[in-house]
Formats: sequence, structure tokens, C-alpha cells
Amino acid sequence: MSLAIFDLDNTLLNGDSDHAWGEFLCEHGIVDATEYSQANDYFYQQYQQGTLDIYEFLEFALRPLANLPAQQLVELHATFMQEKIEPMILSKSLALLQKHRDQGDFLLIITATNSFVTHPIAERLGVDAILATDPEIIDGNYTGKVAGTPCFQSGKVTRLHHWLKETQHTLLGSSFYSDSRNDLPLLELVDNPIAVDADETLTLTAQKNGWPIISLR
Repeated sequence: MSLAIFDLDNTLLNGDSDHAWGEFLCEHGIVDATEYSQANDYFYQQYQQGTLDIYEFLEFALRPLANLPAQQLVELHATFMQEKIEPMILSKSLALLQKHRDQGDFLLIITATNSFVTHPIAERLGVDAILATDPEIIDGNYTGKVAGTPCFQSGKVTRLHHWLKETQHTLLGSSFYSDSRNDLPLLELVDNPIAVDADETLTLTAQKNGWPIISLR
């Protein structure tokens, strides 16, 4: 059984779930729309440019989780899935996942977006497992802090290696699909790196290395 690994945002999804969650909070009056939207866009631009300070971003992004009751978060996320995520789901992504499923591969999403946002998305897509940035939870409540290594850039490699040790999976025959320069450390690790609707930096790297370049749009 080979690993088929997928980035989530702007790869399997036609959009960024982390940024969309921020938009959703603004639209529903959960946060100050003007202030939060400006910061949300600022961090998203940094991510696209490959200059994001992940800890600075997580301090911003995880704060609303600590400010809301757990049950309200569950209810908000269900609405978020319908309003924001369902329109982002691509038929070609579902077909690609099914192709790997039919080949007997193990389907794994690795995403920098936090697990509160992404675990229900992974369930919706029907993958076998997901590695995401984990918010800290104490006594059943989010603290607004991150737990462990953020699943971002080289952190994705760190988190994957820990997961491989725990699960006895290997990278033999592994594939990784991503759109982003931020994922180059992991793309360079797997046997079959694939650029998906990639940014300029990743596109140039893929062309230089002879990696497949595909679109799911």
C-alpha cells in the first residue's frame, strides 16, 4: 500500500479553507469584520509569498476558537461547511482521490490549516487520515495556542516522519500533490511529487526537476 499524500487548500479545494474560515467569522459577526478581514488578508498574502511567520499567524487564527463555546463552534463549522467548503470541492479532486483509492493507496491529507477547520473537510473527502496543525485543548476547551509542531513547510516533514513511525507506513512509492512553494520540503522527500495548479515558484521548480504539473480546476 503506497501513500498518496495531498495538500488541502488550493490543491484538493478550489480555495483556502483557513482564509475562508476567517471570512466566515467576519460575515457572521463573530469577529470585528474590518480589523479581522485586514489581518486575514495580510497573513494570506504572506503565505502566498512564502514569508509567513506561522506562529504569528496562529496566534491570530486560533484566538476565536478560545473565545467561543465548544457547542457554538460545532454549529458554526456545520454552517461553514455548507456555505464555504462545499462550493470549493472539485469534481476532479474527488476523481483523483477515487483513482488512488481504487489503486489501493492510503489517502493522507497534510495541511497547515488547523485541525478544527480541516478534520470535517477530510471526513467529507473520505480520506484515510489527516495531519494538520493542532490547536491546544485543555479540559475540552481551546486555549488559543498551538500544540506541538505546526504542520507547515519543514514542519510537514517533521510531522510526517512522526506519523510514519507511529503507523509503520513508508514513503516507498509515495506521491504528494501540492500547489504551493511552502510545500517544497515535502515535495522533495516523496518519490512522486506532483504540482497542482501551482504558484510561480513551484511551477518553475517542477519544470526544472521534471515533475508532473496538473490542474484539478
